[in-house]
Amino acid sequence: MATTEKSILNRIYIVGAVLLIIALGIVVKIINIQFIDGDKYRAKAEQRIFKNDTIPANRGNLYDANGQLLATSISKYDIRFDAVAPSEADFNEFIGALSDSLSRKLNRPKSYFSKKLRTARSNRNRYLLITKNLNYSDYIQIKSFPLFKKGPYRGGIIVEQRVVREHPLGKMAERIVGYDKPGSAPVGLEGAFSQYLRGSNGVRQKQKISQNQWKPISGANEIEPQDGYDIYTTIDVNMQDVAHHALLEQLEYFQAEHGTAVVMEVATGEIKALSNLGRGESGKYFEKRNYAVWESHEPGSTFKLMSVVAALEDRVVDTSTVFDTRGGKISYYGRDVKDSKYGGYGKISVARAFEVSSNTALVQMVTDNYKGKDESARYVDRLYSMGLNKRLDLSITGEGIPRIPHPEDNQWSGTSLPWMAFGYGVHLTPLQTLTFYNAIANNGVMVKPRLIREVRSKDQLIERFDRSILNPSICSQQTVNKVKVMMENVVKRGTADNLYSPSFSMAGKTGTCQTGYGDKTKKLEYIASFAGYFPADEPKYSCIVVIHKPNTAKGYYGNIVAGPVFKKIAQKIYANNPMLDEVPMPEIAPDDIIKSQEAFYTQAQSTSNKIPNLKGMDAMDALTLLENLGAKVVLKGKGKVKEQSAAPGTRVKTNDQITLTLS
Repeated sequence: MATTEKSILNRIYIVGAVLLIIALGIVVKIINIQFIDGDKYRAKAEQRIFKNDTIPANRGNLYDANGQLLATSISKYDIRFDAVAPSEADFNEFIGALSDSLSRKLNRPKSYFSKKLRTARSNRNRYLLITKNLNYSDYIQIKSFPLFKKGPYRGGIIVEQRVVREHPLGKMAERIVGYDKPGSAPVGLEGAFSQYLRGSNGVRQKQKISQNQWKPISGANEIEPQDGYDIYTTIDVNMQDVAHHALLEQLEYFQAEHGTAVVMEVATGEIKALSNLGRGESGKYFEKRNYAVWESHEPGSTFKLMSVVAALEDRVVDTSTVFDTRGGKISYYGRDVKDSKYGGYGKISVARAFEVSSNTALVQMVTDNYKGKDESARYVDRLYSMGLNKRLDLSITGEGIPRIPHPEDNQWSGTSLPWMAFGYGVHLTPLQTLTFYNAIANNGVMVKPRLIREVRSKDQLIERFDRSILNPSICSQQTVNKVKVMMENVVKRGTADNLYSPSFSMAGKTGTCQTGYGDKTKKLEYIASFAGYFPADEPKYSCIVVIHKPNTAKGYYGNIVAGPVFKKIAQKIYANNPMLDEVPMPEIAPDDIIKSQEAFYTQAQSTSNKIPNLKGMDAMDALTLLENLGAKVVLKGKGKVKEQSAAPGTRVKTNDQITLTLS
């Protein structure tokens, strides 16, 4: 018995000791949690209940050259309701008026909102959605509704703000305006100048109110966002509209794959319009890619300008140098170079060859004067010296790489030189080609194409972007003068004579280039282009139009497909921006005017109600005198008074009719 009691006591002692050890462990753990690791656990608890949320900054606006919006950030608001926040008295007092206000604003029955709000109150819903995507004025109105106007803590209103980017021009100029989206490569002006536009985000706290639901709360730690800067571009919305619709109309008619049109201000390099349209699967055209900047392709005959400038600068030919077109066909290493005119043009000068775009004459101009590796290198080096092998280093990304082969390259062959002469085997983007043409219009000064003027923060100037010169002189003024005449004659009497207008001068060069010719299984496809400037005598704007793969049954030559777009753009811009021709007035009036004025003054002073001798007077002077006497006057003929129906000295009665015969 004693042994049994002792055994029981030992067990009790052991259990008690174990319990004591557990209790001591719990106490130690509590002390550790409370005092040693307390800050860490309190922070974890707060992280579960509170979190910092980003308040996105409003991106700056993009404006055109005249201050019209190209892109802007608009705030959109979602309204939610914390049904637990209002007191019982406030909820019961204002729920009817709030339901009525919401009904009128959101076009739903009052009973719908009354039931919805009361159900949320019963279910203790702290994040009830009321409405979404409100603009600012609607948000302000709803914020002033009964109960909501008491604010988030007493009224239960929860406001969530989002920033949406909108383009007032819609799809027009969409690619050049561009975007800057997370996870996507930056595109256009939005992407290129995002460092100015994006601003700096703010921070605010949110409180967890249920699973996956967070309510914004105001606090001292809230950091306001700083909006981005505004950017003023060089784009002119009116010119963009002209270029867009002129290009679209031509693409639709010729059922082309895609095309681009660019307008540049000659002196400054400012891009005034840049339209890029490609055909989608539905057959509709939209701003698919920035072809003007990205697409490097064989330019065809528009490159003949570069070849002629190089030859004139090297003085291997003059504009009067004559070449025989040899029946319109020449062979190099088994490959034919042909003229578009069957039978060729006979013997013609370099100037005329350029005007009619003779492949055979201009190929001879290059091959005859740059034979051999060293001379070929001299030709290519001349092209390099004019900057044709360099990118333009544009502010927007995605510029295509120009390719001008050199005799030192491994891919140089016997046909490289002749093919380069008329724009094959070389690659340029439309904007790179236009930059060269613009330099000719600018008397040899090559300026960098520019898309932005300045960065502003409201009325404060942050940064200005001025003209940048890529090459102060791509060639001599003598060469510039010669090719300007040739380019004007292209329109007057050359391949683009269908564009000629006696009332408006233009200058440029047509281009018609085969594309995809390496694949013999496919039918021939073409790239039609026209590059030039206007007005021809005092260039204000340069322009290039390139249209890929038109329906050959409707046409494919540059003067037919691309040229009319150039003409329409030029004439509409000219009509909207007329050049004023001022006629200087002589400081001293001619003698006959002075004598006429003196005669009129003498007659006017001496006349009472008698008809004076009007012979020899200007018609308007005689008319004025007689009408002042009360007579009605009939004029026959033009010029000065030859005869008068009433003799001098005759008294005039009111409404007497007098006929004046003019010489």
